[in-house]
Amino acid sequence: MLDLLLLPAVERALISGAIIGLVCSVMGVFVVLRGLAFISAGISHSAFAGVALGLLLGFSPFGAALIFCGLVAVLIGKVSNMGRVKEDTSIGVFLATSMALGVFLMSFVKDARVDVVGYLFGSILNLTVSDVVLSIGIGVFVILVVHMISKELMLSSFDPEQAEIAGIPAKLLTYLLLIFLSAVTVISIKVVGIILGTALITAPAATALQYLRDFDKATVLAGIIGVLVTESGIILSLYLDTPPGATIALVATAVFFVSLLRKKRFA
Repeated sequence: MLDLLLLPAVERALISGAIIGLVCSVMGVFVVLRGLAFISAGISHSAFAGVALGLLLGFSPFGAALIFCGLVAVLIGKVSNMGRVKEDTSIGVFLATSMALGVFLMSFVKDARVDVVGYLFGSILNLTVSDVVLSIGIGVFVILVVHMISKELMLSSFDPEQAEIAGIPAKLLTYLLLIFLSAVTVISIKVVGIILGTALITAPAATALQYLRDFDKATVLAGIIGVLVTESGIILSLYLDTPPGATIALVATAVFFVSLLRKKRFA
């Protein structure tokens, strides 16, 4: 087992998994508090269309997915703010349409080397050095910016009207949050995949918020849980010879349910 952990591919997986688990969980606190879990799923599924578009046009699949997810996130926010269509309805439409568009575009991609399953369910053991650098770069940038504007994000999350009165652009911050969520979703594709990405974003944050109501402390705890479940999921998948993405998602979900039952028992 120790020999496996020393393999370059596994080392890259553990490094990238740690940063992605951290940033996904930190963003997840905002997602859970603002009730954006369904939006997170919609953005995650839209990444498939972006990946397919990138492959079809010969661009970077992750670059195309980042742009496409950002566009979908803004459109979801725009449609929801119009008030003519309920938020969950607009998300459902975008989710289904994006997946359908991804499948449609993939039918025109003739490259036999394309690992569609890897995009859908993760392929963390196939990470390249550039993938690791990209995940660290985006992860550190998102964490730093969110830390700098955390108070504004928190106020706009709990009381958007009061935030506007205080001069905080609540709507603009919502769009920024959605764009950051898109970036986090894209860098998590190689770890847990498009289908399972929401679990890594929501489960650690939901677990932390069961025990802590202080925003800053909950964010720190969520980040710690995110790193631990990602790393333990990778190691467990090596030991059991199971898909890493699915194993990580199951570990994150198991931790959530165990903490939920434990808290209920001692409540």
